[in-house]
This record gives sequence, C-alpha cells and structure tokens, in this order.
Amino acid sequence: MKKIYIILLKIFLLIVFVNQKVLSDEKIKVGLIVPLTGEYSYIGKSILKSTRMALSKINDDRITVIPKDTKANPIDTLRVSNELYARGINIIIGPVFNESNKYLDELNNVTFLSFTNKIRNNPKNVISAGVNAISQINTIKKYLKTKGLENTIFLIPETDYRREVENAIQKSNLILKEKFIYSKDPTLLTKQIEDLTRYQQRKQNLENEIKRIENSNTLNKKQKIDKLKKKDTLGFINFDSVIIADFSESLKSVATSLLYTDISSERIKYITLNQWFDESLLKETSLHPIYFPSINKNNFEIFKQEYFQNFKSIPNQISFLSYDLIGLVYYLLVNNNFESDDNLFLKKNKFKGKIGIFEINKKTITHQLNFYSIEKKKFKEIF
Repeated sequence: MKKIYIILLKIFLLIVFVNQKVLSDEKIKVGLIVPLTGEYSYIGKSILKSTRMALSKINDDRITVIPKDTKANPIDTLRVSNELYARGINIIIGPVFNESNKYLDELNNVTFLSFTNKIRNNPKNVISAGVNAISQINTIKKYLKTKGLENTIFLIPETDYRREVENAIQKSNLILKEKFIYSKDPTLLTKQIEDLTRYQQRKQNLENEIKRIENSNTLNKKQKIDKLKKKDTLGFINFDSVIIADFSESLKSVATSLLYTDISSERIKYITLNQWFDESLLKETSLHPIYFPSINKNNFEIFKQEYFQNFKSIPNQISFLSYDLIGLVYYLLVNNNFESDDNLFLKKNKFKGKIGIFEINKKTITHQLNFYSIEKKKFKEIF
C-alpha cells in the first residue's frame, strides 16, 4: 500500500512539473495596432521602437508583442484587431487616434489600451490610456488648493474638445468662479476677453478717477495723476486665476488678449493644460509665469536620450506613453499570475511608470501628474 502511495505521489508531482513547464513556456501575446504606413507612419514607427525598448528593459520571454498596421483607418483597425483576436490575443495596445476606436465594440472580448486622451463616447472595451483632461484638472485642482486660489475662471475654446474638458471639470468636482466658452476666431476673441474682464469699464474707471483728481483740491495732485496715467485700467478683478484649455498659438492668443486687457500673469495665475514642454512658450516672457500639469520631465528627457542612442532619431511624444503601457501590461499580468482575463483592468491598482503614476480602476486609467511653471525662459518643477 505504501509503495502504491509513493508511486501515485511521484506521478502527481511529475504531472504538476510538466504542467508548470508548459505554462512557463507559454507566451502571453499582446497586440499593438498603430499606423505603420501612410501619413502617420512616423508616429507608429516611433511607438514600435519604443515598445522594443520597453521589452528589452523587461527582459522576460513570457511576454511578446505582435504589431499590426492600422493605416490610421477605423476599418483597417477593426480588420487587424480581428486578425490578432483570431490568434488568441485579447489585450491590444492602440489604436493611436480616437476616430480609429469607432468599430472596436464588435470585439467585446478584447481590451484595447488606446493612446487617445479622450474618454467620452469610447466603446466599453476601449480604455483611454492618454493623459486625459480629468488627470490634468485633478493636478491643477491640487495646485489651486495649495495656493489658496478660490476664484478661478476656466476658458474653453469652442471645439470638439470642449465636451471633454467640461466632463472632466464635473468629474473632478472643480469649483469655479466662472466657465467661459470663447471663439477660436481671432477677430472675435479680443472682444470676448474684453467683456469677460470688464476691460472697458475698468478703463473708464481710470479716466473718471483722473478727471476727479484734476477737479479736486487734493494734495500732491500732479504726482497722483502722473501715477494713474501709468496705469491702463483701474478697478477690482474678481478672479485670482485663469485656466486656459488651449495649446500652441491659440494659447498664446488667449494669454495675449488677457495681457491686452490689463490682466497680466503678475496679477493673476495663468494656468493651462499639458503643454508637453513646448519650448516656443519659453520665448513668451511677457506671459510668464505660466503653470501647467504634465508628465515627469526628467524621465522624459532620459527616455529621449536612450531612444536617440538606440535609433539615432527623436521619438514622438506618444511613444513615451507606449513605453509605459508595455510596463503597465506586464506589471498587471505578473500580479494576475500571467492570466489575461477580465479582472486585469477591473481591480483597483497602481503602477509607477516613467510618465508618472497610473491609477487603474474599473477599466479606467488616470494619471498622477507633475506640475510645472514656465518662467525666466525655463521649465521649473513645482511638485
């Protein structure tokens, strides 16, 4: 009886060993769908190179990434995603553009980690992994609290991104003095900013005060009048900070309009969304300081250096995100016994990437970002 027990135990241990060996030899396949040909191929190729860098750092043969070309087209995106699913792949990183998500709900057994930062109206199986407006506004909210700024106005351009920003304001419970929608038409913008800031009234206040002193018997009349004439306006500003949801030349136009109406960055805080360290803003010294949330700049610089050493080219910004997404998927798989099931992105979890901290919960990703200022022609980290 004892001999039979020993034999059975040996058989059992052998089966367990063989099964473990089979499992350890199995690879987890992750799809990558990006434009590798066509107008946006430079983005896709940069992402692919970044992915290879991340896999090299991980150095674990259990995970492999299979790329496919979307051609930045929603129909081709669905087609190549079907091909990957047919190969047993149910985690796909991509696509790049929000428009390419259009038909992906047809593959409801696949989870897509899209590079888009838009979270509204995505299919239920698409997780927005980009630096979305909620993450940015949460970081801005933290800054406002630390500085005791309680009278903030939010300027939002009349664009497709407007709803995304408004949704983020609501989700983050950001309390505002006022929310103002402005036109992208520069011929209308200046007048809108004048109305918002009560510019004409404050200008009239100054003229009235100068006349009042001129007609008075006040002491040091000349000195007081000379001092007033150095001003552009006179009157109370009923807000202490402004958030401008814009970028590049449009951002500069809005900030310049504020400056024109005598609302300078020395009087209130100029805050904007993630600028990806746009160096053209360093030259706009009349607008400094400007504050914005963003990714970890030090890590971004290190990544660009390593990328250049490997490929002798400059990486696209989105490729920095792809580097982290490979690490994120690997981290979640390790913590889920290398099983790519539905729980992978449902459970509350955190992952410290190069961008910052990823927070995952109920198939939603947000980021804990850093906060920076642009002043004296330099980017300065605030927190």
